[in-house]
Amino acid sequence: MEKCGWCNLTEAEKRWLLSDREYWAVYLADEQDYIGRCIIILKRHCGGLPELQMPEWIEFKQIADELERCLKTALGARLCNWSCLMNSFYKKDVPNPHLHFHVRPRYDKPVVLNGNVYADAEYGHHYRLSKGVSIPEEDMRELLRLLKSNLHFSVSAGN
Repeated sequence: MEKCGWCNLTEAEKRWLLSDREYWAVYLADEQDYIGRCIIILKRHCGGLPELQMPEWIEFKQIADELERCLKTALGARLCNWSCLMNSFYKKDVPNPHLHFHVRPRYDKPVVLNGNVYADAEYGHHYRLSKGVSIPEEDMRELLRLLKSNLHFSVSAGN
C-alpha cells in the first residue's frame, strides 16, 4: 500500500501548522484559493467518518467552532464551506484514505493582506475546486500570524 501523504507531511508542509490538538492537527492550506483555507487532519490513519471515536468527534466539534469563529473575526469571513470528500484516494488501484476536512472561508467583501486584495468571486455560489491560486509567501506568513493570534487553542508540542 502506498504511503499516506497526511501521515508523512514534509517539514515544509508542517510550517503551516495552526494547531496541534490531541486527535487533530489544523494547517493553513498551501493552496489559498479561498483566503484562510485550512485543512483539519486526523492524527491517526482513518478511512472514513464511521471509524471516528467519540472523543475525536468532540474535539473536531471544538476545532470547527473555534476555527470558524477565528476566520470570521480575523479575516471577516461571512460563512465557511466545510468538505470531507475523500475522492482522490479512490483514484488508485489500492485506496489508502485518510480522513481530513477542508474549510473554505467565504467573503462578501475583499480581504487585504500586505496591500494585496483577495476577492471571493464566487461568493454566494458553490466553491470551485482547484483554482490553482498561490499567494506570496509574505501573505501566507501574515495569514498564519493572524489566525494563530485569533485562535483560542494553541499549538502544542504534540502527543
